[in-house]
Amino acid sequence: MRIPKHVGIIPDGNRRWAQDRGMTKDKGYECGIDPGLESYRICRDMGVEEITFYGFTTDNTKRPSYQKEAFTKACVDAAKILIEEGAALLVLGNTNSPMFPQELTPYTTRTKAKEGQIKANLLVNYGWHWDLMNLACSKNLNKNNIQENIQSCDVSRIDLIIRWGGRRRLSGFLPVQSVYSDFYIIENYWPDFKDTHIKEAFEWYHTQDVTLGG
Repeated sequence: MRIPKHVGIIPDGNRRWAQDRGMTKDKGYECGIDPGLESYRICRDMGVEEITFYGFTTDNTKRPSYQKEAFTKACVDAAKILIEEGAALLVLGNTNSPMFPQELTPYTTRTKAKEGQIKANLLVNYGWHWDLMNLACSKNLNKNNIQENIQSCDVSRIDLIIRWGGRRRLSGFLPVQSVYSDFYIIENYWPDFKDTHIKEAFEWYHTQDVTLGG
C-alpha cells in the first residue's frame, strides 16, 4: 500500500462530542489528547515520516475564556506527551500574541527525534494570514520557492489530510503545504477516534491518482 509521507490531522468535534454527553463544551478537549498520541503512533508505525496536528487557531481564541483555557491546556499537555514519546516536535504559531502558551516556546525550534520516532508538528495559535504575512512584505521574495518565505517553512508538503467531525473544510490549515493534499473526512467526532480510521484513510489514499497537477 502506498503510504503518505506527511499526514495532516484536523481533530474536530470535541465540543459537539461533549454536548452530546451533557457536558460543558470545554470537557471535550481533554478527551482529545489520547487520540492524538494513538494517531501519532499508528502513523509512525505505518511508515509516515511527518504528521501535523491542528491545535488551535487565532480565530479559535475568540471563544469564551473557559474554552480557551481548556484547549490551550490540551495543546500544552499534547506537546509534552509527544516530547516524552520522542517525536521531533515543532510547535508553530504566533508567539508574539499573549494567546501563545509560554510553556511551548522552547519547542518553536524543532527538537531532535529519538531513535525510531518521526517529525510531529503542532499548530498552536496558528493563523493562515500570520503564516503568509511575509509574502506581502518581503522585498527579496523567491518566486520559485514560495515556501521559503512563509512562517511554516520547516513543514513539508502534506500528502493526506484527515478531518474528524464530518465538516468538509480546511479551516485555514497550512494553505501552502495542503495545495495538493488529498482530503479524507471521518464523520465521527475526534474523541471517538478508532485506529481503523487512519487505516481506512490510508486505504482510500492508496486508490487516489496522485499527479500533483502533472
